[in-house]
Amino acid sequence: MAVKFLTEEWARAVTDALNSNDAWKQAGAGKTVKIQNIVSAPDGEKRYYLNVVDGNSEVSMGELPGAEATLSSDYETAAAMSRNELNATAAYMSGKLKIQGDLMRLMQLQGLFNTLPQAIKTVDVEY
Repeated sequence: MAVKFLTEEWARAVTDALNSNDAWKQAGAGKTVKIQNIVSAPDGEKRYYLNVVDGNSEVSMGELPGAEATLSSDYETAAAMSRNELNATAAYMSGKLKIQGDLMRLMQLQGLFNTLPQAIKTVDVEY
């Protein structure tokens, strides 16, 4: 059954997918990162976060205190990145993704982020 993008159900499904994916967990081993995401959606602004602590991940709707970076985009950009039709680097370079905070830290974690599309491909999402 599909979960609606940017809902609590979607966040739980993504969390479960990340925590059950060996490549993601291996890439995240020994790493900690806190990322806030802000999406301008047709029905208003949606906020969710990714919190990774030594390969264990949590995706949840809402605010994450102490986020190292905040990523902002419109709904179409966020959906395209979620579907792996657009990567974050291309979105950033084209101005579709805005990043505030520690950009160098995000670049250091590129190996982890490269495993993300494969890790969440099993999540059936309704956009």
